[in-house]
Amino acid sequence: MSEKLNAELGTGEVIWNLADLYQGIDDPALASDLTTCEEEAKAIRVEFAGGLAGLNPSLLFELVRRLEIMAAQFGRAAAFAYLNFATGTKDAAAGALLQKVREAGSRIDKEAVFFELEWNRLEATRAEELLAAPEIAPYRHHLTRLRRYAPYLLSDAEEVLLIEKAPAGRASWTILFDKIMGHLRFGQSGRSAEEVLSDLYLPDRASRRQAATALTDGLNTQLYALTHTFNTLLADKMIDDRLRDYPHWLSSMNLHNELSDLTVQTLITTVTSRYDISQRYYQLKRRLLNLDELRDYDRYAPLPELSTTAISWQQCRGLVEQAFSDFSPEMAKNAALFFDRGWIHAPLQDGKRGGAFAHPAVPQVHPYIMVNYTGKLRDVSTVAHELGHGIHQYLAAAQGYYHSSTTLVLAETASVFAELLLFQRQLALLDSPESRRAFTCQKLESIFATVFRQIAMNRFENRVHEARRQEGELSAEAISGHWRATQEEMFADSVHLSSDYDIWWSYIPHFLNTPGYVYSYAFGELLVLALYQLYQENPRAFVPKYLDLLRAGGSSGPYQLVKPFGVNLDDPAFWHGGLRVIDEMLRGVE
Repeated sequence: MSEKLNAELGTGEVIWNLADLYQGIDDPALASDLTTCEEEAKAIRVEFAGGLAGLNPSLLFELVRRLEIMAAQFGRAAAFAYLNFATGTKDAAAGALLQKVREAGSRIDKEAVFFELEWNRLEATRAEELLAAPEIAPYRHHLTRLRRYAPYLLSDAEEVLLIEKAPAGRASWTILFDKIMGHLRFGQSGRSAEEVLSDLYLPDRASRRQAATALTDGLNTQLYALTHTFNTLLADKMIDDRLRDYPHWLSSMNLHNELSDLTVQTLITTVTSRYDISQRYYQLKRRLLNLDELRDYDRYAPLPELSTTAISWQQCRGLVEQAFSDFSPEMAKNAALFFDRGWIHAPLQDGKRGGAFAHPAVPQVHPYIMVNYTGKLRDVSTVAHELGHGIHQYLAAAQGYYHSSTTLVLAETASVFAELLLFQRQLALLDSPESRRAFTCQKLESIFATVFRQIAMNRFENRVHEARRQEGELSAEAISGHWRATQEEMFADSVHLSSDYDIWWSYIPHFLNTPGYVYSYAFGELLVLALYQLYQENPRAFVPKYLDLLRAGGSSGPYQLVKPFGVNLDDPAFWHGGLRVIDEMLRGVE
């Protein structure tokens, strides 16, 4: 079935070219790079370990430069191993290579960890003196960012031990999850999770119900393994947080995002206070679909006026590139590189990871994008979303390996902004009020999935992390209870959640790969709505500032990067402003 759909959509040959990284898993250059990195890590440790406090700014710059070059060289191998595995989760050789690279990374980190430990133990006055030196300017933000973790570091021996054990820890369990989901088949026809989830967007209610049942039945066959994996990673994080004395389960993610707890809590509190918006919408949708009751599998049902015609890959490319071009020809030109040069993997494929992502690889190469394209309207939006990430990563590459990657919250800003550009372009092409209303509803549902659903998932994570710490290992029923409770807080009585829906937490990889990640989507969406208003007020002034934001990558923290736009991330009024835009869109539909 996948091959037929790929042929119809024209995605069969849209395969990324990983040769830009390495020629294959047996490429001698890959093994050579890993060996070189291990040798360089040892050489750096022998030369510098124990003497960081006595380095002058020039020598400190040289040390950090060597560490960055080594990190980028290893990053190239790690990117290839992961991307190769992402489309071949059933391939034993691909899995073995990924594990081999991660084990090499552990050995490299063990040799190089002295730098972070010694840097964070420098007295504040000495660190500030070094940071103020002009020689350190290219790495100032990177070094400042590392100092944020100083209160949470363990002893040298403990840090080395954790690094040694890392390949058999979280990463290994997330690989197991990917393998389970890659092997799992749903329904009588044995389809992938991506294919079944796609059916939830069909106009035929019986097909949607059947897809929901097939997804639940399939997940149930592996629920014991998925539950154990989830419990293990909850415990892993619990132990890590306890050892490092983090104040709460979300502290490490907030540190990673360079955000204060106040900013994140303000976002969460503000969004949950406006769950009424999503409830009003789903009550309206029930009436528009003429249903007595809107069930969980009806949430993404298209309105009758919304086109359900499959969109070919070429049509998708045209829509996205035109939307980007209307905003900035430079943005469209950068998007074209991904289509033309084999930087995208689009078809459905046996053993391919579900979902979609943009991987920055390394600045010396280019990013890669993976999607599972099924020709739906939402798939076009997903392509725009991932291209937003990809263009951001491509433009930021000039900042170097350490400063090219921005925090998760600003990374999502670029992707969500790209989605909004596409929406405005598509909306302008529609003539009838009915089709515009249906298309706006589809966009509202996407926004709800990004804002309200992601914050509801954050509330779910909060409950399960706290429960695991207080109650011990959680049963599948207990986890499902937390899932249902937090989903019901968002939907109230606007959507009837069946008992089948209770285990749908089990297929979401973010909970395992990056605990606490999901609020970044809501952050990005609401920030984008505010930025888009600025764009509409003065496009000529906005576009250069926006592209400068992308080029800046992670060279500064979020508070500094959004300062040119006049944004105050700690002000509830700012977040309420984005929510008002959503409310106004809904009022237009009402």
